[in-house]
Amino acid sequence: MRILIRTSKWAVWARRLGGLAIPLTLVPVLMHRQGFLDSGLFLVVALFAGLVAALAVIAALIALVRLWYTGDQGWGRALLGLFLGLVCLVPYAWYGSLALRYPVVTDIATAPRGELPLLFEPDTAAMPPPRVLTAEEQQLYFPNATRRTYPLDAFQLFALVQRLAEAQGWDIRQSREPGADGEPGRINARITTLPGWREEAVLRVSPTSGGSAVDMRSASIGALHDLGSNGERISDFLVALDNDVTAFLRDNPNINQPVAVEAEDPAPEVQTGN
Repeated sequence: MRILIRTSKWAVWARRLGGLAIPLTLVPVLMHRQGFLDSGLFLVVALFAGLVAALAVIAALIALVRLWYTGDQGWGRALLGLFLGLVCLVPYAWYGSLALRYPVVTDIATAPRGELPLLFEPDTAAMPPPRVLTAEEQQLYFPNATRRTYPLDAFQLFALVQRLAEAQGWDIRQSREPGADGEPGRINARITTLPGWREEAVLRVSPTSGGSAVDMRSASIGALHDLGSNGERISDFLVALDNDVTAFLRDNPNINQPVAVEAEDPAPEVQTGN
């Protein structure tokens, strides 16, 4: 007499859902990064992919419990579905933790935003109104996102700022050096985050009485929540600039010292013969 051993349907569905969750999670991210998928549709697809991954985990857990009691086949399918579902849920858990850690904000600046304008592009024109923090909230969450002043002239500082911006791998869309008449220098650069959200950084270098100052703005173009990326970008950039300026001043201790003018030797007296 043969004993029929069935394959758990829950295990089969766990494997199917887990296998479906992988492309649903990865493909939209790649399309969003390349600009083939707009941000609104990407958000819908990402939420659907997270739902499929969660269903795969639930189906796998139910399958494992039933397999333990029934002795049916399907352990491999259930465990694979559980693994694939959990892998797909890792980004959601990570970004969920960031959403709980940071306040809802899409635009951070160290100066009035009107002084640090974004470039006018089609996606910028369609972006929703920015969500901003009060000065107290910005100081609380991003204490390093503040204006910097250095004992360097605007041209020297602008060169350091531009070099650091290029080292970040940002897409620099506009770069204007400081003017001889005191006009500030400005850099506008685009950044694409890992999931494909577009953000723009604006840097301004302006002369001051004792040197020059740097202000910075970072804004999300289409996201509803930047998950702390803009504030952290400004903080990290300005801290890195602090280090670069410190190293520059250390290697050039006399960079701002006035050049001593050597006294001219007195002209020899001319004998007139009188």
